[in-house]
Amino acid sequence: MLEREHELAELGAAARRALDGHGSVVFVTGEAGIGKSTVVAAVRSVLPAEGRLLVGYCDDLATPRVLGPLRDLVGKVGTALTEALASGDRSRVFEAFRAELDWPGHPTVLVVEDLHWADEATLDVLRFLVRRLATLPVVLVGTYRDDEIGAGHPLHGLLGLTAGTPIRRLPLARLSAAAVRSLTGTTRIDPETVFAVTNGNPFFVTEVLGAGDADAVPATVTEAVHARLQSLDPPCRDALGVLSVIPSTVDHWLVEAVAPGGLAVLAPAEQRGVLTVTPARVAFRHELMRRAVAAGLTASRRIAANRQVLAALLDHGGADLSRIVHHAAEAGDTGLIVRYAPAAAREAARVGSHREAAAHYRMVLEHRSAFRPDERAGLLEAYAEESYMLGLDGPAVTAQQEAVALRRALPDAAALGLALRRLSRLYWYAGQRPPAEKTAVEAVTVLEEAGDPAALAFGLSNQSQLHALGGEPAAAIVTGERAIELARAAGDAAVLSHALNNVGYAYWDGDDPRGRELLEESLEVAFAAGEDDHACRAYTNIAWHLIEEVRMPEAGALLDAGMAFAERTEVLGFLRYLHITRSVVHLARCEWDDAERHARWEEGAPAMMRAPALVVRGMLRIRRGLPGGETMIEEAWRIARGIGEAQRIGPAGAAMAEAAWLRGDPRVAETLTPVYLERFAAEGGRRLSAFGYWLVRLGAPVPLSPPYALLRAGPATEAARIWQAAGCPYEEALARSHSDDPADLLTAVRLLDSVGAEPLARRIRSRMRELGLARIPRGPAVTTRGNAAGLTGRQVEVLRLLAGGLSNPEIATRLVLSPRTVDAHVAAVLMKLGARNRHHAVARAREIGLLSQ
Repeated sequence: MLEREHELAELGAAARRALDGHGSVVFVTGEAGIGKSTVVAAVRSVLPAEGRLLVGYCDDLATPRVLGPLRDLVGKVGTALTEALASGDRSRVFEAFRAELDWPGHPTVLVVEDLHWADEATLDVLRFLVRRLATLPVVLVGTYRDDEIGAGHPLHGLLGLTAGTPIRRLPLARLSAAAVRSLTGTTRIDPETVFAVTNGNPFFVTEVLGAGDADAVPATVTEAVHARLQSLDPPCRDALGVLSVIPSTVDHWLVEAVAPGGLAVLAPAEQRGVLTVTPARVAFRHELMRRAVAAGLTASRRIAANRQVLAALLDHGGADLSRIVHHAAEAGDTGLIVRYAPAAAREAARVGSHREAAAHYRMVLEHRSAFRPDERAGLLEAYAEESYMLGLDGPAVTAQQEAVALRRALPDAAALGLALRRLSRLYWYAGQRPPAEKTAVEAVTVLEEAGDPAALAFGLSNQSQLHALGGEPAAAIVTGERAIELARAAGDAAVLSHALNNVGYAYWDGDDPRGRELLEESLEVAFAAGEDDHACRAYTNIAWHLIEEVRMPEAGALLDAGMAFAERTEVLGFLRYLHITRSVVHLARCEWDDAERHARWEEGAPAMMRAPALVVRGMLRIRRGLPGGETMIEEAWRIARGIGEAQRIGPAGAAMAEAAWLRGDPRVAETLTPVYLERFAAEGGRRLSAFGYWLVRLGAPVPLSPPYALLRAGPATEAARIWQAAGCPYEEALARSHSDDPADLLTAVRLLDSVGAEPLARRIRSRMRELGLARIPRGPAVTTRGNAAGLTGRQVEVLRLLAGGLSNPEIATRLVLSPRTVDAHVAAVLMKLGARNRHHAVARAREIGLLSQ
């Protein structure tokens, strides 16, 4: 455990805190071979006597095992969790997992290795756990390769969620030259050569030392491993070749089935440190070693080995479907892919592993000719649904289009109508409103003749929704009320809730009190029927109307209730959208950090959800004078223009116009004004109020609507009181900025200074100077204003040390601060730079010249 005492001490301290029920998260990160698994293996040595260690693994399968790390715990946990995993019931798994870990006085250290390979269901379970850690005696230890998780990697969703929990990140550094010298000991191997060859990677160091001659060992790990294998007898090497195609730990029964001579023949490999053997399983000592052995196999030998493993899995029974499909694909067995991949996809979808489900459907659709047309259509529809869940609009639309084409040649009219309805919805999500409308009309036409009232109700409700979202309340009400009547007659609560929602939305747009009544009825119907998705949609639409009416406290409280419900019921798609909607309220109230935290849920979201979140993330930067905001709002505007609805165009257009005004660029109005006037004529001004206001500030003669019209008409103090009551200091300052009263202008700059909105404060100070006012208050401290990211002096110090490669504990020692204080400074630096990790923060700082100051 050379140079790893600090990390072990951190893990031990976390386990002791868990004794008192204070759960926490520890991430052990670093490149392949850096020693993450070695640190984890030593955790047992620092566990309190009352504690237990549970370890699960994520594997590098073509499509990861669904809930693989939890399945690894079978035999070490109670029967409730084991039975829940066997049932495939998502809710049972979550509750049984929580109950298993809730053991007061007995802390559990739950290790999940290689999170960069985790399936989506596993990430969902871990998110479920993280949100409850405060009340559980658990330390969640996750290892992952931080150099293998790009901006769109699904692991970021879990990493972002842990921001609100006690968390420690333990990035492992490479071994120093001194450590390598210590490891070489009294051997004749030159430590300087070893360090130069390996660059301090512990795995590479071990392999070079194991080979025994640094001068003769090539730099690649594959050759280093092969040098070690040369000392093993042929039967052992052959057995290792078969095991190397299995990207996971291997149960003893499988070893006996595929390796001639079984465990006994592998003894030399264990003695030479190639394998680790436990009473239950066998594993290569390191994943890089397994890959190196597999890379040395010929293609024919690799196929033969996969066929051996596949035959053993099928003969034994009870194997994970993902493993069967993986080895079938590696063995080129089309028949088994066709047979098992659909079932593997359904299993993955059932527990929320949408990435894995989509991958299985993609694989089986490569062999779509093996299925009847109706089966093929069903597979395509399922793939479209999984792609939609992942925010992959293009593949979702393409697959659904192909499914519709197949349904047209089949006799089931209701199935065709529902497929068309789904295609309409996917078009809309992809920002293609014209084809969405056309397909919606065709869906209703087909369903009118199909003789299925419930299906027709769904088609009509879809059409009503498009009318409502497109600013056509009268059409939405007529179509939606017919859908309500049919749904009530058919007893279909899901469609009834959906239709009530659309009609309520349309009525509220017309300021009819029936609007909120129907939306609340939609919520009640969904609650009673267990239609959690529709309940979340009702929460969302009520909240947006409250936001539009500047009832921010009420909207915030409702969204908090909606998020709690979505979290409890694990409706993750709407949980994402509710978080994004919550970010809008936080932005309005100048709660910048909370706005950023909630808006980050846009990462990986469909375009419809990304647009408002990008507006929030862009505007909180622009209003604070931080870099990176322009790109975000331009992307939001592009998405909004594609969708073509005021609900997206209004906020994105307002952001574009406000940013232009703050930088003094009135020419932007020439591009924005025609879009505003077109939507204003089509939908009215309800969702375009802020957009119109900022266009007027740019000099465009456009009509205005409430509530922003109040900023231009009547006494400034009257408008200011409205925004003050809503807890919106930025808009209150805007209202006061229209006044000629020095007291109003002074209040405006003080409000803006208090929340760090420097660009607008600067504009108002300029106006105060033009009016000849004396005693204009100074702005924020120069140390904060003097750099492009608004970092404090201490944060700049921390950033420079990050750039020097220092860890948080090392920075704490250097600056004589507590590690927790440094953690807070690092988090603030990342947020202000809009960076996803330390490396990105340093790169971003160099980009904008911070590190050259």
